[in-house]
Amino acid sequence: MGENFFRCAICPHNCTLKSGKSGICGTRLYDENESRLLIPFSGYVTALAEDPIEKKPLYHYRPGSSIVSAGFAGCNLHCPFCQNWQISQIAKEHPGKSSYPEYGSFPTGKKMKPDELITAAEKTGAIAYTYSEPLVHYEYLVECMEEARGRNVKNILVTNGCINNLPARKILALTDAANIDLKCFSESTYSNVLGGDLKTVCSFITTALSAGVHVELTTLIVPGLNDSDEEISKCIEFILGLGRDKNIPWHLSAYHPDYKWKQPATSPAKLIKLAEKAQEHLPFVYTGNISGGKCDTFCPHCGKPLVKRSGYSIETAGLVLNETNGNKHYFCAHCGKQVPVRY
Repeated sequence: MGENFFRCAICPHNCTLKSGKSGICGTRLYDENESRLLIPFSGYVTALAEDPIEKKPLYHYRPGSSIVSAGFAGCNLHCPFCQNWQISQIAKEHPGKSSYPEYGSFPTGKKMKPDELITAAEKTGAIAYTYSEPLVHYEYLVECMEEARGRNVKNILVTNGCINNLPARKILALTDAANIDLKCFSESTYSNVLGGDLKTVCSFITTALSAGVHVELTTLIVPGLNDSDEEISKCIEFILGLGRDKNIPWHLSAYHPDYKWKQPATSPAKLIKLAEKAQEHLPFVYTGNISGGKCDTFCPHCGKPLVKRSGYSIETAGLVLNETNGNKHYFCAHCGKQVPVRY
């Protein structure tokens, strides 16, 4: 007989897994009899699709390109307004061994080995780990990302950033670009409403930048929760503190009623107003999930358009991609200066 519990150290919940029970994310079980951790959802891809990279959203990384997106079951947060709850919360809805794939039924998805998944991504040269929370599948993610690196496929993370520092550093060393949720700037909201930790997210963002990862941030604007001027100002202050030279794009996205949250959708006018406030301080602010809005990218030197966007119709005539010393860089087609868009 082994120990009767296992301490998970992947995320700040640091769950104590008792025998046969899962932690908060629902993706891990401990088998007391064999003294081993079980990860029944490992390798199960719940969604696989080819997307425009702007859908992640990434606006300053290979604009106009396509990317293969892979989703998994489970999340270590429980946002009551989750826009993708059907797969993010699925592991929690099926607790216990009998509901997991290696013991029987599985509600959706397909098991794929890391090399199979990366083979599917080779046609675009990039893969996004997205849709739910990829970091709860840390071990499988590392295998996939190492496989991708070996085949010159770019690794893209779309994540809530709630992961402890040690596993974060290993993942980020394999990451080329990331869109990280900055869901709000309130410790109490993160803890009491979302089930996360603001300090951990902030640390993940700074660690990603230190690792040379291309970083973009997204905030889903939820009326009555994080849409006050004070909340937006705190986010702006944090982003500015990361370094003005970082030119970090910030995406403000409109919420719509979903899962357990039934408040009216974010007003497009309010979203644009908040974006305009942010633009007074930050160079690249975009709106999402509304028609029109602020979607185009302009040259910080001459002010002329680099990329024009209408939905997922992308025009990149304002960008020129040149290679120098084996590295590819984007330049403005109008003034010829290098711009903060990465390849």
